[in-house]
Amino acid sequence: MSDKKILFLFDVDGTLTNSREIIKENMKSFLIDLRSNEKFHIAFVGGSNLEKQKEQLTEEILSLFHYKFPENGIVAYKENKIINNKSFFDFIDEKKYQKFINFCLRYIAELNLPKKRGTFIELRRGLVNISPIGRNCTQEEREEFYDFDNKNKIREKMIAALKKEFHNFPLDYAIGGQISIDVFPKGFNKTYCLNHIEKNNYDKIHFFGDKTFQGGNDYELFNHPDIEGHSVKSPEETLAILREIIKEFK
Repeated sequence: MSDKKILFLFDVDGTLTNSREIIKENMKSFLIDLRSNEKFHIAFVGGSNLEKQKEQLTEEILSLFHYKFPENGIVAYKENKIINNKSFFDFIDEKKYQKFINFCLRYIAELNLPKKRGTFIELRRGLVNISPIGRNCTQEEREEFYDFDNKNKIREKMIAALKKEFHNFPLDYAIGGQISIDVFPKGFNKTYCLNHIEKNNYDKIHFFGDKTFQGGNDYELFNHPDIEGHSVKSPEETLAILREIIKEFK
């Protein structure tokens, strides 16, 4: 058997945790066991910043990961050492940014939704997160919007409008989580994190994500030729697939 290792690379929301919820004990225990096996390395990649991921994964579990990729890897850590730290403003200037944000706010103002709350735009270091309902919604309101969006394609239509209006801006878009759209520099989708992984050290990289459909923020990584992708609908499904994969190593 090869001396190389297996890397398990995870999305966070809908994959390691339920959307914006705290990691459950069964997932915690499994990740601790994975980390204790020298054959396996673990990593995560998500659109949120590290603080939000710490809220969901806890500091204890966050410390287990060999690689951490907040904001699609635009900010990146190997163990606890930062290895990449770019900014959204490395790619777009303030004048263009404000033109983009003003359009988004006008667009959201015209939407008729079951609920609207606050924080419609959240500027992170490497991307902009847009939420038509607003990130201050409750969990119940989040789920209500998610069902409404599935039926009415609110986020999908907004992305189409943004692509049309800003076709000459160096931006890409993806549906993320239950309530938002991630906007990031062109080409800086989740596959960007692979630039920071020493791929020659691994026999295989398994990626787990829930937004693997075209237009979802896991789509490009799920379909990358260097990746064995697994589409999941819940943390429980992630665990079931993981257990099957590691059977051969016991």
